[in-house]
Amino acid sequence: MSLGFNVFARAFSGGAGHAASRHWSAQRLTAIVLVPLAIWFLVALLTLPDLAYATVHAWVARPLSATLLCLLVVFLFWHSRLGVQVVIEDYVHHPLALAITVHLSTLLHLLAGGAALLAILRIALGNA
Repeated sequence: MSLGFNVFARAFSGGAGHAASRHWSAQRLTAIVLVPLAIWFLVALLTLPDLAYATVHAWVARPLSATLLCLLVVFLFWHSRLGVQVVIEDYVHHPLALAITVHLSTLLHLLAGGAALLAILRIALGNA
């Protein structure tokens, strides 16, 4: 009886395998969410009368467009960060360089995603 519990406990207790599983699941989740958001984005842009600054600005200022754009940005940068982290882990082998590179990548993704969210919110709230 104890042996069965040990196997079960090890399988679901976490550790490196559990972190990798969470990473894999998060990457698949973001990919699934990005499919309808990307389709919506492309269809919405293609149905605009033109891609002039004023037209796109007015479209982004709509509450539904701004909300869906914010979701697109969040999931896009999250998915990108996860993918870039895998590439870094595959090609950077020195532990210190690996840690620095992963943290730098995360910081850059947060800054770029934050800038994109700020731009969308400024337009949506009428400050741009």
